[in-house]
Amino acid sequence: QVQLVESGGGLVQPGGSLRLSCAAAGTIFSIFAMSWYRQAPGKQRELVASITLGGTTNYAESVKGRFIISRDNAKKTVYLQMDSLKPEDTAVYYCNADIVAVRFTISSNYWGQGTQVTVSS
Repeated sequence: QVQLVESGGGLVQPGGSLRLSCAAAGTIFSIFAMSWYRQAPGKQRELVASITLGGTTNYAESVKGRFIISRDNAKKTVYLQMDSLKPEDTAVYYCNADIVAVRFTISSNYWGQGTQVTVSS
């Protein structure tokens, strides 16, 4: 069984920083793309940033220049460094990953449980 466990959320003032982590645990052969999504109250879940196995990154326009996604393949962990946070960044942030559990099988998509990020003075 594969699990994604997020940490690092919390309350921060506008202009502040937070670093989210998401560690994959369980039977894992390989992890392909890893991503962060967020969902604010009353809004649809949206992609914030993604990173491929090779390190290619992609960002939502609203976070470009402020957020950085990175990964440590040895630790099976993806990070989201969030700087210059704004009140509109307030949301539950979810980790997502495409994971091959057993060699020679297809990948499956997994979600973390979510971590709350609140940006407020």
